[in-house]
Amino acid sequence: MVDLEIRIKSISDKLQLLLRQQQLLLKDNQRLKKELEKAQLSGEEKDAAILLLQQQTDALKLGAAQRTPEEKAELEKRINGYLKEIDKCLALLNA
Repeated sequence: MVDLEIRIKSISDKLQLLLRQQQLLLKDNQRLKKELEKAQLSGEEKDAAILLLQQQTDALKLGAAQRTPEEKAELEKRINGYLKEIDKCLALLNA
């Protein structure tokens, strides 16, 4: 009879342990589901940002292709002017 009680107690203890482990696994599963959802949302946001940048790049390429030689020369002149100003600022910083 005592042997039976010991076995029942052992089974009960093991059952309690299994129940605790199940609860921990359920909590971990919920946490992982939340992380997955967050990662999926982040991925969707990044995909949208990539699409927007690709559209902007395409628009810039089209805009650059439609420039006249005079506009291109003017743009190059402005860029060179900016570069000269940057060089002057760097020289002042290094002095």
